[in-house]
Amino acid sequence: MDRQRLRELMDAVAAGLVSPEEACGTVAEGVLAPYARLAEGVCLDTARGLRIGQPEVIFGQGKDEVQLRTAAEGLAGAGQPVLVTRCEERAGAMLLAALPDGEYWARARLFCHGRRLGLDDPARLSGEVVVVAAGAADAPVALEALGAARFLGLDAGFVSDVGVAGLHRLLPHRAALGAARLLIVVAGMEGALPGVIAGMFPAPVIGVPTSVGYGTGLNGLAALLSMLNSCSPGLGVVNIDNGYGAAALAAKFLAASPAA
Repeated sequence: MDRQRLRELMDAVAAGLVSPEEACGTVAEGVLAPYARLAEGVCLDTARGLRIGQPEVIFGQGKDEVQLRTAAEGLAGAGQPVLVTRCEERAGAMLLAALPDGEYWARARLFCHGRRLGLDDPARLSGEVVVVAAGAADAPVALEALGAARFLGLDAGFVSDVGVAGLHRLLPHRAALGAARLLIVVAGMEGALPGVIAGMFPAPVIGVPTSVGYGTGLNGLAALLSMLNSCSPGLGVVNIDNGYGAAALAAKFLAASPAA
Protein backbone atom coordinates (compact mmCIF):
# COMPACT_ATOMS: atom_id res chain seq x y z
CA MET A 1 0.00 0.00 0.00
CA ASP A 2 1.20 3.50 -0.84
CA ARG A 3 -0.09 6.97 0.13
CA GLN A 4 -2.41 7.17 -2.86
CA ARG A 5 -4.09 3.86 -2.03
CA LEU A 6 -4.36 4.84 1.63
CA ARG A 7 -6.02 8.14 0.65
CA GLU A 8 -8.45 6.28 -1.64
CA LEU A 9 -9.28 3.95 1.24
CA MET A 10 -9.91 6.87 3.60
CA ASP A 11 -12.13 8.55 1.00
CA ALA A 12 -14.09 5.32 0.62
CA VAL A 13 -14.64 5.16 4.38
CA ALA A 14 -15.74 8.82 4.43
CA ALA A 15 -18.20 8.10 1.61
CA GLY A 16 -19.63 5.08 3.41
CA LEU A 17 -18.42 2.66 0.73
CA VAL A 18 -16.09 0.79 3.07
CA SER A 19 -16.70 0.08 6.75
CA PRO A 20 -14.14 1.19 9.36
CA GLU A 21 -13.58 -2.46 10.25
CA GLU A 22 -12.75 -3.37 6.65
CA ALA A 23 -10.43 -0.39 6.39
CA CYS A 24 -8.61 -1.39 9.57
CA GLY A 25 -8.07 -4.86 8.16
CA THR A 26 -6.69 -3.47 4.92
CA VAL A 27 -4.36 -1.12 6.75
CA ALA A 28 -3.15 -3.84 9.08
CA GLU A 29 -2.41 -6.10 6.12
CA GLY A 30 -0.76 -3.53 3.89
CA VAL A 31 0.85 -1.05 6.25
CA LEU A 32 1.57 -2.43 9.67
CA ALA A 33 3.46 -5.46 8.37
CA PRO A 34 7.02 -4.13 8.08
CA TYR A 35 7.99 -6.33 5.16
CA ALA A 36 7.05 -9.30 3.01
CA ARG A 37 9.58 -12.12 3.07
CA LEU A 38 9.59 -14.08 -0.17
CA ALA A 39 11.61 -16.98 -1.50
CA GLU A 40 15.18 -16.70 -2.77
CA GLY A 41 16.31 -14.37 0.00
CA VAL A 42 14.03 -11.51 -1.11
CA CYS A 43 12.49 -9.38 1.63
CA LEU A 44 10.24 -6.58 0.34
CA ASP A 45 9.59 -3.41 2.32
CA THR A 46 6.00 -2.91 1.20
CA ALA A 47 5.31 -0.11 3.70
CA ARG A 48 8.21 2.09 2.63
CA GLY A 49 6.03 4.40 0.55
CA LEU A 50 3.90 5.27 3.55
CA ARG A 51 6.90 5.80 5.82
CA ILE A 52 9.03 7.97 3.59
CA GLY A 53 6.82 8.94 0.65
CA GLN A 54 8.76 6.87 -1.90
CA PRO A 55 8.17 3.21 -2.75
CA GLU A 56 10.83 0.54 -2.55
CA VAL A 57 13.05 0.41 -5.63
CA ILE A 58 14.92 -2.74 -6.63
CA PHE A 59 18.68 -2.46 -7.13
CA GLY A 60 19.33 -4.98 -9.89
CA GLN A 61 23.11 -5.26 -9.77
CA GLY A 62 24.29 -8.43 -8.06
CA LYS A 63 20.87 -10.12 -8.04
CA ASP A 64 20.24 -13.20 -10.13
CA GLU A 65 17.24 -13.48 -12.44
CA VAL A 66 15.18 -15.48 -9.95
CA GLN A 67 15.68 -12.86 -7.25
CA LEU A 68 14.84 -10.03 -9.65
CA ARG A 69 11.70 -11.71 -10.92
CA THR A 70 10.60 -12.63 -7.39
CA ALA A 71 11.07 -9.06 -6.16
CA ALA A 72 9.41 -7.43 -9.17
CA GLU A 73 6.44 -9.79 -9.18
CA GLY A 74 6.15 -9.40 -5.41
CA LEU A 75 5.85 -5.61 -5.63
CA ALA A 76 3.48 -5.79 -8.60
CA GLY A 77 1.37 -8.39 -6.82
CA ALA A 78 1.09 -6.07 -3.82
CA GLY A 79 -0.28 -3.36 -6.13
CA GLN A 80 2.90 -1.30 -5.99
CA PRO A 81 4.85 0.27 -8.84
CA VAL A 82 8.09 -1.43 -9.81
CA LEU A 83 11.39 0.21 -10.68
CA VAL A 84 14.55 -1.86 -11.16
CA THR A 85 17.82 0.06 -11.50
CA ARG A 86 21.13 -1.30 -12.83
CA CYS A 87 19.09 -3.76 -14.87
CA GLU A 88 21.11 -5.28 -17.71
CA GLU A 89 19.50 -6.25 -21.03
CA ARG A 90 19.13 -9.96 -20.34
CA ALA A 91 17.42 -9.25 -17.02
CA GLY A 92 15.28 -6.56 -18.70
CA ALA A 93 14.06 -9.07 -21.29
CA MET A 94 13.26 -11.57 -18.53
CA LEU A 95 11.28 -8.97 -16.57
CA LEU A 96 9.35 -7.92 -19.68
CA ALA A 97 8.37 -11.56 -20.20
CA ALA A 98 7.21 -11.81 -16.57
CA LEU A 99 5.49 -8.39 -16.51
CA PRO A 100 4.64 -7.62 -20.15
CA ASP A 101 2.93 -4.31 -19.32
CA GLY A 102 6.29 -2.96 -18.16
CA GLU A 103 8.93 -1.04 -20.09
CA TYR A 104 12.68 -1.47 -20.30
CA TRP A 105 15.18 1.27 -21.14
CA ALA A 106 18.48 -0.37 -22.02
CA ARG A 107 20.61 2.78 -22.07
CA ALA A 108 19.51 3.81 -18.59
CA ARG A 109 19.37 0.18 -17.39
CA LEU A 110 15.88 0.74 -15.98
CA PHE A 111 12.86 -1.55 -15.88
CA CYS A 112 9.53 -0.08 -14.83
CA HIS A 113 6.05 -1.49 -14.28
CA GLY A 114 2.96 0.29 -13.03
CA ARG A 115 4.02 3.79 -14.07
CA ARG A 116 4.82 5.24 -17.47
CA LEU A 117 8.11 7.07 -17.73
CA GLY A 118 7.97 8.35 -21.28
CA LEU A 119 11.35 6.81 -21.86
CA ASP A 120 10.82 6.73 -25.62
CA ASP A 121 11.02 10.54 -25.64
CA PRO A 122 13.70 11.72 -23.21
CA ALA A 123 14.40 14.84 -25.24
CA ARG A 124 11.80 17.09 -23.55
CA LEU A 125 13.93 19.95 -22.27
CA SER A 126 11.93 21.73 -19.59
CA GLY A 127 10.37 20.62 -16.30
CA GLU A 128 10.26 21.35 -12.59
CA VAL A 129 13.45 19.27 -12.54
CA VAL A 130 15.95 19.37 -15.39
CA VAL A 131 18.59 16.67 -15.65
CA VAL A 132 21.75 17.92 -17.37
CA ALA A 133 24.41 15.57 -18.79
CA ALA A 134 27.81 17.16 -19.34
CA GLY A 135 28.74 14.71 -22.11
CA ALA A 136 27.07 12.02 -24.16
CA ALA A 137 29.21 9.49 -22.27
CA ASP A 138 27.52 10.63 -19.04
CA ALA A 139 24.05 10.05 -20.50
CA PRO A 140 23.42 6.55 -19.06
CA VAL A 141 23.72 7.88 -15.49
CA ALA A 142 21.77 11.02 -16.40
CA LEU A 143 19.01 8.94 -18.00
CA GLU A 144 18.82 6.81 -14.85
CA ALA A 145 18.21 10.04 -12.94
CA LEU A 146 15.62 11.16 -15.51
CA GLY A 147 13.69 7.89 -15.44
CA ALA A 148 13.81 7.64 -11.65
CA ALA A 149 12.61 11.24 -11.31
CA ARG A 150 9.62 10.54 -13.55
CA PHE A 151 8.94 7.30 -11.66
CA LEU A 152 8.82 9.34 -8.45
CA GLY A 153 6.23 11.68 -9.96
CA LEU A 154 8.44 14.60 -10.95
CA ASP A 155 8.00 16.59 -14.13
CA ALA A 156 11.51 16.14 -15.47
CA GLY A 157 13.27 17.41 -18.59
CA PHE A 158 16.63 16.48 -20.06
CA VAL A 159 19.53 18.43 -21.56
CA SER A 160 22.57 16.55 -22.87
CA ASP A 161 26.14 17.19 -24.03
CA VAL A 162 26.65 20.73 -22.74
CA GLY A 163 29.86 20.29 -20.74
CA VAL A 164 32.59 22.82 -20.06
CA ALA A 165 34.67 21.86 -23.11
CA GLY A 166 32.08 23.82 -25.11
CA LEU A 167 30.14 25.82 -22.55
CA HIS A 168 28.42 27.91 -25.21
CA ARG A 169 26.25 24.83 -25.85
CA LEU A 170 24.56 25.51 -22.52
CA LEU A 171 23.32 28.96 -23.49
CA PRO A 172 20.33 27.91 -25.67
CA HIS A 173 18.92 26.12 -22.60
CA ARG A 174 19.00 29.12 -20.27
CA ALA A 175 15.21 29.49 -20.16
CA ALA A 176 14.59 25.85 -19.16
CA LEU A 177 17.39 25.87 -16.57
CA GLY A 178 16.34 29.21 -15.14
CA ALA A 179 12.71 28.11 -14.75
CA ALA A 180 13.44 24.76 -13.07
CA ARG A 181 12.89 24.32 -9.35
CA LEU A 182 15.85 21.94 -9.07
CA LEU A 183 18.70 20.86 -11.34
CA ILE A 184 20.46 17.49 -11.44
CA VAL A 185 23.83 17.90 -13.16
CA VAL A 186 25.77 14.81 -14.18
CA ALA A 187 29.45 15.01 -15.12
CA GLY A 188 32.56 12.87 -15.33
CA MET A 189 36.14 13.84 -16.22
CA GLU A 190 36.96 16.83 -13.95
CA GLY A 191 33.33 17.23 -12.87
CA ALA A 192 33.22 20.99 -13.34
CA LEU A 193 29.75 21.50 -14.80
CA PRO A 194 27.65 21.33 -11.58
CA GLY A 195 29.66 24.16 -10.03
CA VAL A 196 29.34 26.26 -13.16
CA ILE A 197 25.57 25.76 -13.30
CA ALA A 198 25.17 26.41 -9.56
CA GLY A 199 26.87 29.76 -10.13
CA MET A 200 24.58 30.69 -13.03
CA PHE A 201 21.04 29.67 -12.05
CA PRO A 202 18.91 30.11 -8.91
CA ALA A 203 17.69 26.54 -8.39
CA PRO A 204 19.49 24.14 -6.04
CA VAL A 205 21.86 21.81 -7.88
CA ILE A 206 22.45 18.14 -7.15
CA GLY A 207 25.77 17.07 -8.65
CA VAL A 208 26.25 13.49 -9.81
CA PRO A 209 29.87 12.51 -10.54
CA THR A 210 30.31 9.70 -13.05
CA SER A 211 33.08 7.19 -13.52
CA VAL A 212 33.66 8.48 -17.07
CA GLY A 213 37.24 9.64 -17.69
CA TYR A 214 40.87 8.66 -18.15
CA GLY A 215 43.16 7.06 -15.58
CA THR A 216 43.71 9.94 -13.16
CA GLY A 217 39.94 10.41 -13.02
CA LEU A 218 40.11 7.36 -10.72
CA ASN A 219 36.71 6.03 -11.81
CA GLY A 220 34.88 9.18 -10.78
CA LEU A 221 36.80 10.11 -7.65
CA ALA A 222 38.30 13.20 -9.31
CA ALA A 223 34.84 14.39 -10.38
CA LEU A 224 33.45 13.71 -6.90
CA LEU A 225 36.21 15.71 -5.20
CA SER A 226 35.83 18.59 -7.68
CA MET A 227 32.12 18.85 -6.91
CA LEU A 228 32.66 18.61 -3.16
CA ASN A 229 35.25 21.39 -3.37
CA SER A 230 33.22 23.72 -5.55
CA CYS A 231 33.01 27.34 -4.41
CA SER A 232 29.53 27.75 -5.92
CA PRO A 233 26.86 27.86 -3.17
CA GLY A 234 23.76 25.72 -3.37
CA LEU A 235 25.45 22.59 -4.72
CA GLY A 236 25.02 19.21 -3.06
CA VAL A 237 26.62 15.98 -4.28
CA VAL A 238 25.60 12.30 -4.32
CA ASN A 239 27.75 9.24 -4.85
CA ILE A 240 29.53 8.31 -8.08
CA ASP A 241 27.15 7.13 -10.84
CA ASN A 242 24.17 7.41 -8.47
CA GLY A 243 21.51 8.81 -10.80
CA TYR A 244 18.70 7.17 -8.83
CA GLY A 245 19.94 8.68 -5.57
CA ALA A 246 19.92 12.15 -7.11
CA ALA A 247 16.32 11.69 -8.27
CA ALA A 248 15.20 10.41 -4.86
CA LEU A 249 16.84 13.37 -3.14
CA ALA A 250 15.24 15.79 -5.62
CA ALA A 251 11.81 14.29 -4.94
CA LYS A 252 12.26 14.72 -1.20
CA PHE A 253 13.43 18.31 -1.60
CA LEU A 254 10.46 19.24 -3.76
CA ALA A 255 7.94 17.41 -1.55
CA ALA A 256 9.22 19.40 1.43
CA SER A 257 8.97 22.67 -0.52
CA PRO A 258 5.82 22.58 -2.66
CA ALA A 259 5.50 24.96 -5.59
CA ALA A 260 3.82 28.28 -4.86
